[in-house]
Amino acid sequence: MKFDPFLRRFFYLCATCSFTSHLCASTIDDSGDIDQKDINAVREWINTKRQVTVKELGGALSISGEVRTEFQSTGEVRDGIKQRGRGGPIVKDGFPLPQNTYDIEVNLMLDYRTDYSWGSIKLEFDNNAGIISGSTDRLKLERAYWGVRALEGDTYTFDVEMGRRRMSTMVDSKLEFNNFYDGIWFRYDQGYDPIGDLYLHAGIFIIDENKSQYGYLGEIGIFNVGGTGLYTKYSLIDWNTKDLHSKVQNERYDFLVSQLIVGYKFLPSRLQKIVQIYLAGLWNSNAQKIKITNYKRANWGGYIGVSIGELKKKGDWAFDINYQILAAQCVPDFDVQGIGLGNSDNSGFYTVDSKGTGKRTTRKTAGGNVNYRGFQMTLDYLLTNQLNMQQSWQQAITLDDAIGPFRRYKQYEIEFIYGF
Repeated sequence: MKFDPFLRRFFYLCATCSFTSHLCASTIDDSGDIDQKDINAVREWINTKRQVTVKELGGALSISGEVRTEFQSTGEVRDGIKQRGRGGPIVKDGFPLPQNTYDIEVNLMLDYRTDYSWGSIKLEFDNNAGIISGSTDRLKLERAYWGVRALEGDTYTFDVEMGRRRMSTMVDSKLEFNNFYDGIWFRYDQGYDPIGDLYLHAGIFIIDENKSQYGYLGEIGIFNVGGTGLYTKYSLIDWNTKDLHSKVQNERYDFLVSQLIVGYKFLPSRLQKIVQIYLAGLWNSNAQKIKITNYKRANWGGYIGVSIGELKKKGDWAFDINYQILAAQCVPDFDVQGIGLGNSDNSGFYTVDSKGTGKRTTRKTAGGNVNYRGFQMTLDYLLTNQLNMQQSWQQAITLDDAIGPFRRYKQYEIEFIYGF
């Protein structure tokens, strides 16, 4: 059987990616993805770059990508002692953690769609820069899922999807959902004119297959209420689904987190830029009064912010600013998507190690990226139709100084994103 030369080359590319993914499987980690810090305007702009299509087998194959170069300058202080740069603790090869870091990142995205089914893949190559300090083998499978449309009516759809992706791309929050969602996802969407566009999305994901431990996640919301631009979303995630026969491990997963978001999106006549104002509150109803929290429930959080602008063509800009508060027991320390406190030593709130291993922490040593308050600003500017310059500033400080060490954190970042 003969193949078109383009198809033959594409099959070779797929085979190579599959082989490379197998070799580099050990490099997959749970570190944060820069996409989580991008405001919605950047994500929408990147999506417009999926324009290379090949009509075949009754569907459409779209190929897109990003090349990112990033510089970060970070300051972190714990109980008055610097944690990065000169004067910081020695952590590797006789040197402290660097204050200034540089990253080189490539993302390759493939999407295939037919009338009633689709598949999506994203491979991320995120490496440190430098001849000595640099890396070349950091590969992550960021996205790999398929979906089918089970029902479709005049005003509603029902879809089923299965595979992997970031929770932050499925459910909205600036404080939580920093993990991979490996599981099944159900999506029901319906338009109720003139009430608004209603949706209900929910599913089950794997926490630890070795322990048969699963979690549950869902979000319900309505957009454009009464045609006004008002929207609201309510999400619920349940981590406390199994008795792990360990007090500290049970505390680490003792989270049933509710989040309510209310927002308003509009176009001011004078500004002629899309403006979005949003407010969110979070509550962990499972939190207990324990020793490391001074026998009180530190189980709440929230954020408020405003976004201005969209990215579509050269010269467009978008700006977002938000203020965040996250108490110690509101969100699991391994699921925090917000500003955090740097946490350069990778400590956890309940255990010395952020992965849940090591000794139990005390009220003085409880760390992690929780128990903070701070603000974040992000500015994006399209230098060309393909090249975006993103700058951000964020800083935070300990919320309750009776819990854990007193910490300060700040970071400036500039990143150039070339999308194609």
